[in-house]
Amino acid sequence: MFTPPHDGAAIAPLPPTGPQGAPAAAAPFAQVPKTAAGHFALCLYGAILELLVHMQRLGELSGTPLNTTIRRYPFLDRYLDEIRRELPDRLAWPEAVGWWREQLAHRERSLPRTRLPLRDLLVDGGLDADARSAFLLVGLVEEDSRFGTLFAELSAPLAHRRPTLELVGQILGGTGAPIGTGAMTLCRDLLGAGYLEIVDDRAPRAEWVLRVPPLLWDAARGEREGLAPGWCRLHGDAATSLDELLLPPELIERLARLPALTLRSGPGRLGEASGGVRALVLRSLPGNDLTALAGAVAQLFGRSLIEVDSGHAGAEEPLRRLGPLATLTHGLPFLSCDLTPGETVPMPGLDGYGGLVVIALGPEGGLATQEGTATLTLEVPPPDLALRRLLWQRSLGEAGAADVDAIAERHQLGGGYIRRAAAIARDRAALDGRAQVTPDDAREATRALGRQLLDSLAVPLTADGDWGQLVCGPGTSAKLAELQRRCRHRERLLDHLGPGFRRNANRGVRALFTGASGTGKTFAVRILAAELGMDLYRVDLAAVVNKYIGETEKNLHRVLSRAEALDVVLLLDEGDALLGGRTEVRTANDRYANLETNYLLQRLEGYQGIVVVTTNLGDNIDSAFQRRMDVVVPFLLPRAEERWRILDLHLPDDHAVPVALLDRIANSCQLSGGQLRNAALHASLLALDEGAGVVAAHHLEAAIGSEYRKAGAAHPLGVQASRRGRHGGVEGFIGALAEL
Repeated sequence: MFTPPHDGAAIAPLPPTGPQGAPAAAAPFAQVPKTAAGHFALCLYGAILELLVHMQRLGELSGTPLNTTIRRYPFLDRYLDEIRRELPDRLAWPEAVGWWREQLAHRERSLPRTRLPLRDLLVDGGLDADARSAFLLVGLVEEDSRFGTLFAELSAPLAHRRPTLELVGQILGGTGAPIGTGAMTLCRDLLGAGYLEIVDDRAPRAEWVLRVPPLLWDAARGEREGLAPGWCRLHGDAATSLDELLLPPELIERLARLPALTLRSGPGRLGEASGGVRALVLRSLPGNDLTALAGAVAQLFGRSLIEVDSGHAGAEEPLRRLGPLATLTHGLPFLSCDLTPGETVPMPGLDGYGGLVVIALGPEGGLATQEGTATLTLEVPPPDLALRRLLWQRSLGEAGAADVDAIAERHQLGGGYIRRAAAIARDRAALDGRAQVTPDDAREATRALGRQLLDSLAVPLTADGDWGQLVCGPGTSAKLAELQRRCRHRERLLDHLGPGFRRNANRGVRALFTGASGTGKTFAVRILAAELGMDLYRVDLAAVVNKYIGETEKNLHRVLSRAEALDVVLLLDEGDALLGGRTEVRTANDRYANLETNYLLQRLEGYQGIVVVTTNLGDNIDSAFQRRMDVVVPFLLPRAEERWRILDLHLPDDHAVPVALLDRIANSCQLSGGQLRNAALHASLLALDEGAGVVAAHHLEAAIGSEYRKAGAAHPLGVQASRRGRHGGVEGFIGALAEL
């Protein structure tokens, strides 16, 4: 039907209604396909009919017959022939427009299940037939550029090739509109909702040149392919049904009741409605596939899904076209907003659309709605172990996994992240020529996912080692063992708690490591991550703090929410920067510093992952913060026997350091584990530089002395210790002084 005619016109003629141009059949438009494209053609020819009637009126005023005008614009003759074929015999031109509209309305009522965008313009958009005709008149030049020449003549002396506001009013003023209805009244709703745009609003109102946004014109034609303009994506009707989603049953039951609660557009003008839920807010951690959930909600209403890119969710210009686009495509708008603490996104007005809007929010931020706007908020919890197992099985498909239970238990991810990780794991297994995915494949896949989403916010650390490599006191070891048990059973623990815990308990684990620098705090976190089989990321809180108001909270939100969703061990280093005791508010700086501390306290209390905060100044940590910690692990300076073990652990196996010297250093040199590790490294370097390759006593003594000089402290072994066995007398004494 839309093949261009032979005379070059861009609009195809209506199909013939009988052999050799016979009169129209008893049923008007009987040969026109009952599709969106056929309906668009009928509506478009109706608008052309209104334009021809207007030209006839002008001709009667000037004494120029319509045929004379058409001879100047021969392309109109083809359209006129097509229209006459459909009109009944002896029907006068003034009544032709009304007849055409009546037949269109009858045809639309006879096709209740067929998607007709220009019918939705009236039903869902709240527009009337005059407004639809105005929309089509303005869009005529989009179909056939020769209408531009005609519009230029009708708008003379302005010579605009697009119709002006005044011209649209003149064409439609005699087609049944109420007496006194002006051009602005006809086009107000179209302009307000974004169906029409003003090319240059600096001109006088009557001379406003109008255009239809190409995106909306394509949607009006019934075209769905290619309707992704960069700020949104149009998902088809093949969405996952609500019953197929892997979600808690109680959530699915609540969603199934939505159609009975949602807003129903009233029969009047735009914005009038009979009440009901206007917006559905889905709150969830990152990683849950809310797009699939929104698609299932759209399917409940028999609509497609229009997903707005999160970067444009609050942008005014794209949202101006979202309402008309949703109406013309019979779509349901879905906006995803990643808000930071204290940030609020306004509820989109979406003029020209009277249905439900789905908005996805994280745990932070809020939605500012207009008074009287009904909003329903649902929490989408992270999937539990049983749901994760099903998600992994479904996402892996035929490949399957060697141990899906271990994978599901280890990787506590949302449904969206599971699907992405499963795809990477399948590719990794296929690359190695294996049919099944292994737990190692899944771990590498989630690690790759973490690099994509978290590396720009935190620094990955290698998770390695075992507890046998960490030398610490029995009290610290007991606390670390307690922490590991808490992390390993953090999800199962929720099912074994009393009723008093159910309101505020979650699967998160919060730990505080306190102790001087070099006592093994970071090393312990690396071992913990290795024992749990989890990835480790470090964030320097001192670097997160920003001098601008509110930026610190935003930085923390981005890091915490992403690490929480990816289920990694997060190390917040140098916690003193934010977790110091709150001070009396004397200046604005004190007030905002306290706000930052309060935010971190509240955010960590509801944190769903594993987070370890380290500090060198445990006594300065706010007491409220310590109360919120699940485990507090003190790291003390090593005692003599622990210092001996640290040295023995880090020196090469073939070292030649006498046991007596190791005893003296362990008993006399009160160094931290980090300092002793550095000394062992320095001693090995000195031995290598001498060419001996074997660490001897004087290498270790020199290295210990170097550590004391770095700390600005006196060497407890005496000035002769580093020279014994090599020099004596005054020369040795002077040499020793030079090294201090």
